[in-house]
Amino acid sequence: MNLAHTLLEQAQIRPHAPAIIDTYRGRSRTTTFVELDLAAARVARLLVNNGLQPGDAVLVFHPMSAELYVALLALFRLRLVAMFLDPSAGREHIERCCVMHPPRALIAGTKAHLLRLVVRALRRIPVKFAIGMPIPFAVRWSAADQLEPLQEVRECEADTPALLTFTSGSTGQPKGAMRTHGLLAAQYRALGASLALTAGDVDLATLPIVALANLGSGVTSLIPNADLRFPGAVAAAPIFAQIHAHQATSSIASPAFFECLFRHGETSALTLPSLRKLYTGGAPVFPRLLDQMQILAPNAKVVALYGSTEAEPIAHVSRREVTADDLKAMLGGRGLLAGAPVAEIRLCILRDQWGRPVGPYNAATFAEACCEPGDPGEIVVHGDHVLPGYLRGVGDEETKFRVDGGVWHRTGDAGYLDEEGRLWLLGRCVARIHDARGDLYPFAAETAVYQDPRVRRVALVAHRGKRVLAVEFYEGDDHANLDTVRAALAWAHIDEVRPCQRIPVDKRHNAKIDYPSLYRLLEQAGR
Repeated sequence: MNLAHTLLEQAQIRPHAPAIIDTYRGRSRTTTFVELDLAAARVARLLVNNGLQPGDAVLVFHPMSAELYVALLALFRLRLVAMFLDPSAGREHIERCCVMHPPRALIAGTKAHLLRLVVRALRRIPVKFAIGMPIPFAVRWSAADQLEPLQEVRECEADTPALLTFTSGSTGQPKGAMRTHGLLAAQYRALGASLALTAGDVDLATLPIVALANLGSGVTSLIPNADLRFPGAVAAAPIFAQIHAHQATSSIASPAFFECLFRHGETSALTLPSLRKLYTGGAPVFPRLLDQMQILAPNAKVVALYGSTEAEPIAHVSRREVTADDLKAMLGGRGLLAGAPVAEIRLCILRDQWGRPVGPYNAATFAEACCEPGDPGEIVVHGDHVLPGYLRGVGDEETKFRVDGGVWHRTGDAGYLDEEGRLWLLGRCVARIHDARGDLYPFAAETAVYQDPRVRRVALVAHRGKRVLAVEFYEGDDHANLDTVRAALAWAHIDEVRPCQRIPVDKRHNAKIDYPSLYRLLEQAGR
């Protein structure tokens, strides 16, 4: 099997339908499924002509665009490995990743090629391709336009490597997530079911893996005219214009992205009535955001997704499924409702032993090690679209275990299943506070506080022996009455509520709390 076969089927089924709509040189550009197929076949010829062989890794530095998916389709059909890493993680991160798995080729835009001036690992890559302006010592991407298409799609096994990404490595050595053709095909099926991908839909696509699934489903990917590296700071007006112009019917994006759209819609008195399906994930999704998304797109079904790099998707819940009792439970410290696990995955709650290897188990001993409904523990998952291991086994010991020979993944997230089989999230296992007053999952308190409309961000940490709640309010809100926040969390025994001008967040989604940076801010404020 080769994933390219699945992705290229639409070139026969609906050849002249739009596959990708993006912005090129300031104007909207449409690439049909058959045009995408032809361009990928020509690029495949270019790659072969420059000596690339099956199994070679090709590092890709290019934003979401038609060119990106032409490159991916060409790489898949030649049995090459598409390699991605986050250049914003820094020079050392790039060097480490390229040492772990040296790429044979580099595909990059003009600006990305400038990194070669400062990153030695990029200069060592033997073959380089430049998308856009000519670059010294790089093959021009446009040279493929004059080549005879290479129609061959090389056969491969389900375990043939296809796509390699890396964790940030902020806590040490990066971990490489190598997805095979079989795993990507399973993920495509799981995403297709969870996102209700329907041929003919127009999806505002902000996540590369979702646009890939769109290709196989006959869905048009409308790529936002925005810098998606910073989803919490996108200019919303051009995106609204794109959605209206192309009558987009769905979108999946990070919470920060939808917050930007909501704020623009609120201040401009605009809504997006063409949208019928909205999905958000990649960071905690609180009920308030689901309400805002419903206001933004009044005709849409609004859904929160839970998943991870190693297992996407895991669970989902729609706004309509969240009851008044659920909201009351969240306010009372029961955590964040993530919903029912997807049909394609097995999910269990293991007694929290994060930080220590577990297993192997047989079916009986594993059942004994798992929690009863309502009891918190560590979320573990198993399925065809769950990553069975990391590159060279780095990270496997702490995140993988076996049950009757099958590989399970430890998410590192705490949670529990309720009597209805729904998953509730309690944050990271490592964040649990254990002190004289007992155990507290900070995320449960944060979920409760997020129901306060004045609060933009919140984080609960143990700092200098105290339970400290850092709160960032929306601009213009009154910071003085912090007693109401503390009173709402009487059950959490908060020692101090500290207002912050800005709580730092992660670079990728602009939504997850950057706890190391927050600790530094608290230390500075305490001096």
